[in-house]
Amino acid sequence: MTDIARIPAARVTGFTGTLVKLVANRMLGQVPDQIGVMWHNKRVLMDLMGVNRKVEKWHELDEDLASLAHMATAAAVGCSFCLDLNYFMAHNRGLDEAKAREVPRWRESSVFTPVERRVMEYANGMSQTPVAVTDDLVEALRRDLGEAALLELTARIGVMNLSARSNVALGIHSAEFATSCGLPPLAAPAEEASAVGSIA
Repeated sequence: MTDIARIPAARVTGFTGTLVKLVANRMLGQVPDQIGVMWHNKRVLMDLMGVNRKVEKWHELDEDLASLAHMATAAAVGCSFCLDLNYFMAHNRGLDEAKAREVPRWRESSVFTPVERRVMEYANGMSQTPVAVTDDLVEALRRDLGEAALLELTARIGVMNLSARSNVALGIHSAEFATSCGLPPLAAPAEEASAVGSIA
């Protein structure tokens, strides 16, 4: 697999293109290639952006937990673009960068609370095929969060799966947002780190 998307990015043009580029530059400091890839079907791009804007207005779930769920979903699916973007967004929103950095190795890391671990376990389970979520985990999260926040968590993970799986299928990779703002690299899961160590 290469770092080049499977569909070449189109030139983002016209009035709508100018607005999309302005928003991307304001939020991210750049216009990621993903937008150029999606520009081949502007309706799909704009509708997906609309869904994500609506998700951002949900407020029953704690913002830190929502970020951890998004990143755990991206890690489970293998979307480097989503993982990097959400790490960058956590930094911009003043969330705990040390925790965000550790999401790829959440099982081994000691920085997470039991509730945070359950949220990431749920995100990971929902991102498997078939879905691997137990009654006990849902009941524990219902006690932790309440029904409204648990439903929001579930919907957020579902929407994140849509984005992450689409990006992976289209070959859209990390745009190095975190590197560009000086964040340390995301931690690697223990099995990846040991594999790299054995090769060196």
